[in-house]
Amino acid sequence: MWRFMQVLRPVLTWLSRVSLYISGLGLVTMTLLVGWQVFARYVLNDTPSWSEPLSLHLMSWFIILGAAVGVRESVHLGLDFVRHSAPPIVQRAMDLLSLGLIVLFGLAMTVYSTLLAAGTWAATIPVLGWPGGVDFFPMIAGGVLIALFAAERFVDVLIGAEIAADVVLQEAA
Repeated sequence: MWRFMQVLRPVLTWLSRVSLYISGLGLVTMTLLVGWQVFARYVLNDTPSWSEPLSLHLMSWFIILGAAVGVRESVHLGLDFVRHSAPPIVQRAMDLLSLGLIVLFGLAMTVYSTLLAAGTWAATIPVLGWPGGVDFFPMIAGGVLIALFAAERFVDVLIGAEIAADVVLQEAA
């Protein structure tokens, strides 16, 4: 299992890094769109109708992708004071339970978002002209990434390896 993780880790590191860059690009693009919307509204007196729904769609992407990277780097919100006061064997069990639940959450998010996308595909987002199911693409991709990154950390805890966050921080240094 350790050897498999050594082969898989560079792929997951690349996927995490790409997700982070796409998230950052989405944030900058959304900021530019909102800036254009304000300029067009107050200077040109002609608000573009497409800017707000597109900005919200971009926001969905950068929030979900950023959350997935946060799961991999273990920077998500957590209450660790109970965990830190427990014995090491209980800490490990708590980590495995928590990460296992995150994997299940990511998988459920993927499955149910896919069902929502399929169910709303016939509807059209009025201003953009896109199928309604496109709104659920960020949640589908994010669910897959959350499940993958949590599974990586689960295996790391299971085999006693360094967690992915430590590896990412070492690579960045």
